[in-house]
Amino acid sequence: QVQLVESGGGLVEAGGPLTLSCAAFGNIFSINTMGWYRQGPGNRRDLVASITSGYISHYTDSVKGRFIISRDNVKNTVYLQMNSLKPEDTAVYYCNADFAIWGEVWGQGTPVTVSS
Repeated sequence: QVQLVESGGGLVEAGGPLTLSCAAFGNIFSINTMGWYRQGPGNRRDLVASITSGYISHYTDSVKGRFIISRDNVKNTVYLQMNSLKPEDTAVYYCNADFAIWGEVWGQGTPVTVSS
């Protein structure tokens, strides 16, 4: 079994930065793509950014130039550095990882609130 533990969410003023972390624990073996999704009130859960085991990243258009996704394959951790935050970035952010053995696993979610 594996689990993803997220941290770093909270309240931030518009224009400010915030960094999320997501660490994998358990019988990991290896992780393919890791990513961050978000779900705002009344919205579906959408992809924010993803990164492959080879460090190829992808971003949704609304966060390009503001967010940076990175990973540490030794620590089995993925990060989301969020800069120039906007009120519309307010959402619950979920970590997602594709484990070689276990398949797709989700974290519990961490809330991010951006005040205007």
